[in-house]
Amino acid sequence: MNINIPDILQRGEGISVEFKTSFNDEVIETLCAFANTEGGTVYVGVNDDGKVVGVSVGKETLQTWLNEIKNKTQPAIIANTEIVDYKGIDIVEFSVPEFPVKPIACRGRYFKRVKNSNHQLSPVEIADLSMQSLQVSWDSYPAANTTHDDLDWQKVQKFIDKVNQIGRFHLSGILEDDLKKLKLINNGKITNAALLLFSKEDITYNLHIGRLKSPDRIIDDRIFRLPLFEAVEQTMRYFIAQIKFAYEITGQTTQRTEIPEYPLEALRELILNAVIHRDYLSSADIQIKIFDNYITFFNPGKLHNDLTVEDLKTDSYPAYARNKLLAEAFYLTGDIEKYGSGFLRIRQALASYPTMKIDFQEIGGGLMVTLSYTKQKSGDTTGGMTSDTVGVQVGVQVGVQVGKLLSVMTDAYLTTKEIQTLLNQKQRHKVFVNYIQPALKAGLIEMTAPDKPNSRLQKYRLTEKGKELKNINTQK
Repeated sequence: MNINIPDILQRGEGISVEFKTSFNDEVIETLCAFANTEGGTVYVGVNDDGKVVGVSVGKETLQTWLNEIKNKTQPAIIANTEIVDYKGIDIVEFSVPEFPVKPIACRGRYFKRVKNSNHQLSPVEIADLSMQSLQVSWDSYPAANTTHDDLDWQKVQKFIDKVNQIGRFHLSGILEDDLKKLKLINNGKITNAALLLFSKEDITYNLHIGRLKSPDRIIDDRIFRLPLFEAVEQTMRYFIAQIKFAYEITGQTTQRTEIPEYPLEALRELILNAVIHRDYLSSADIQIKIFDNYITFFNPGKLHNDLTVEDLKTDSYPAYARNKLLAEAFYLTGDIEKYGSGFLRIRQALASYPTMKIDFQEIGGGLMVTLSYTKQKSGDTTGGMTSDTVGVQVGVQVGVQVGKLLSVMTDAYLTTKEIQTLLNQKQRHKVFVNYIQPALKAGLIEMTAPDKPNSRLQKYRLTEKGKELKNINTQK
């Protein structure tokens, strides 16, 4: 075998190369890690710094080592072995290819190669690697302790109607046959995917979303345990209720244009990415946190296969579906486009938001995606008004709570108690914090005694700006 030892020594250890001064169990662990990743070679007789120290090889030494490798691995590894003479010093080379059926165990433990070291796999990672090697996904397995009666067949009908309407695939309309055709029912049993999509009852996996002022100050939160199509829609409704909108009034007819704080198509793509690609073997929740000028999306499960964070920043990263049946279902309904193009579409949506950026980080056993901005968009893509704008721009950003407040306010002064009654809210403090205070800050209402903002005798009424925005909302 033609081996360029000087070049190997100079490049050092990496994803497929390891140096060991002597043969021991760590050599076998590394061979397992290579077999579970991309294959690789262990050079025995070389120290960590790439210095050749040599190894003594007797008549039966290689066979003894090969037998030890075979006996301590399951399924058994048969390594390719060669003695290499480097400047009169013996080095032993053990090499293995990537195994087609994974994972390979060493003394009951499982390893994978990560950069230049061996990473011991967790039970979830072992199961995931096994499914990858078999080219199946968790969502294709039968849902435990379930029958066909656990599905809401009206939801199935709605799904099939939408698939046929989109036209990417034609289904007969015979519900059970169609689910079998899509492998959502397999061997007479409903799959995990079918239960996640069409469950009659709430599912056991949580999507936790909330509005926060700071990491430890929660203003509002929700937990959705809905079947996935419904979970996506309810999460989008929550976003629309919580994020801010800028309003631009243009033209002789005072036409109003709403400019959302974040591009809605990007938010939807991120929700879809979360529910389709999360690791459902993890007990962690999908967590979405809405702050004043950024949103974080945490999805249980690190990137699938060999996909990296750097890959997500490109327009041509490979498409890997952790949950193949879920991905296909959302593709057939038109909710997602070409596999692996989600983050490309998100970047396209962000292009008209000049100060907004997206960041990725693998953290805590999952993927964290952050959308953030320094200045909210209002008007054209440069953040200003278009040159042909006629009329006025209402330079205010309001959420649904302030909008409700404007709807009950009048020219007359109202106390907090009176506003609380009109809004049908139970807690006075929440009325002040969530409704009155943001409206005051935006200049939409004014108070009778500005020097006594916390007085229970304080009264409020609409400003001219507030009246204008209320009229716009009424005409909407």
